[in-house]
Amino acid sequence: MTNSIAEIEDAACILAVGTSTTDAHPVIGYRVKRAVRKGAKLIVINPQDIQLCQFADLHLPLNPGSDVALLMGMVRVIIEENLHDAEFIEKRCENFEQFKESLAEFTPQFVSEKTGLDWDLIVKAARMYAENSPASILYAMGITQHSHGTDNVLATSNLALITGNMGKPSTGVNPLRGQNNVQGACDMGSLPNVFTGYQKVDNEEARRKFEGAWGVSLSGTPGITHTEIFDAVHEGKIKAIYLAGENPILSEANASNAREAMHKLEFFVAQDIFLNETAVLADVVLPATSFAEKNGTFVNTERRVQRVRQVINPIGEARPDWWITSAIANEMGAEGFAYNSAEEIFDELTALTPSYAGLTYERIAEKGIQWPCPSKDHPGTKYLHAEKFATPSGRGKLVPLVFRPSAETCDSEYPIVLTTERNLFQFHSTVTRYAAGLDELSGDEHILINPVDAKELDIADGDLVEVKSRRGTIKVKAKVTDHTHLGVASLSFHFAECPTNLLTSAALDPVSKIPETKVCAISIEKI
Repeated sequence: MTNSIAEIEDAACILAVGTSTTDAHPVIGYRVKRAVRKGAKLIVINPQDIQLCQFADLHLPLNPGSDVALLMGMVRVIIEENLHDAEFIEKRCENFEQFKESLAEFTPQFVSEKTGLDWDLIVKAARMYAENSPASILYAMGITQHSHGTDNVLATSNLALITGNMGKPSTGVNPLRGQNNVQGACDMGSLPNVFTGYQKVDNEEARRKFEGAWGVSLSGTPGITHTEIFDAVHEGKIKAIYLAGENPILSEANASNAREAMHKLEFFVAQDIFLNETAVLADVVLPATSFAEKNGTFVNTERRVQRVRQVINPIGEARPDWWITSAIANEMGAEGFAYNSAEEIFDELTALTPSYAGLTYERIAEKGIQWPCPSKDHPGTKYLHAEKFATPSGRGKLVPLVFRPSAETCDSEYPIVLTTERNLFQFHSTVTRYAAGLDELSGDEHILINPVDAKELDIADGDLVEVKSRRGTIKVKAKVTDHTHLGVASLSFHFAECPTNLLTSAALDPVSKIPETKVCAISIEKI
């Protein structure tokens, strides 16, 4: 997030796009509701009638995959009606004139056609966002999990920049991360093109620093992304996988491709806290500890680095992830893995990572600190870009965009769009299915179908249906509800009994390499 969670409450306007906040991020959802009670305007952009719509001033149920058309249409309205922050653009942004010219594509007719929304509603949303400052944008995987997800994110940035809603309290573009420490994993260099703190592997200065610290020679060539690994297995380029904390058999788009890849491996190691659907395929299973059994740090969605403290002894043969990795490295004869604690590893991290340089276990003991924190006397950073942007010029770049349709479209054989969502009572791919109490609250899956679609398909509430896509077939009970819109159905992916991702598309965004799981053409037939 560019800003902090607490700042949401003081926003005058909140634009929640591609996020079912009260289900996927209920604590942040509570902050949004408090802001509304304090007078904030709330705009929800979502193809579904999510719970947050109950508190919204405006709900824009756009066609799945049409976010760029909608957001750039709003930008066009704001500029044409002179609602943009000309002073902020002049002082802090670049490329404005070229950017304005690029808006010619986003005419009222074009935007309405692509989004399925009345132009007057889009104009109303644009005015509400521009006229109520400070304004905060919240987004989640409903924005990123598209074949043009990078463009979607850039469109949110354009909207914030032209209204001056960046680099100030209660503003910004705020992605809500999908898991509890995914921000921390990225910060630690888990992405294939960076070291810790997003220091690029192809930057010679950064690479030399790490080589000197670790006493090894490092490649300057970025690796492949998570989503590309399974295709590389099929191509014979990867023959072994060491998988820690993932369950791709359920969570990967076009999951049958991942399952087939796992069977092709010559050697497969799974390291996890449960013997999940993927781990049962492994040659070796290494039992890891949960958060309650270890010491260390987590980083939350607002960049806050926080302590995690052990409260129970590891169960059975489980060991902390860092201990397992170090033990394997030592067994293989590697040097530099003689760690005695997670804190030693953290100290090494801070010495090599400028954005973490001011952090210590003592400093983050109680409330944590938000990076960047470049020195021991720095308090941490509540919101980013206050003075300048992280670009070569220090100015925010307005990016011209064109509308690109989703990679997959409907036809007579697959006439309905499937989008995926989250369930308040379950978490990710079966992680919470081991808790009987949560299964009491929500123990099985239903596909949500609009009443008009259900009537046409002769489907009643509770009917067992067969759902097909161009990749796979599942069986699931139907829930007929007007919370989903005409021509759109939805499923979560928490249930092994109903492996939703057998259906979804693995078409990738060319930049982020994230798959298009939010748009999938399906057919639904009563069994």
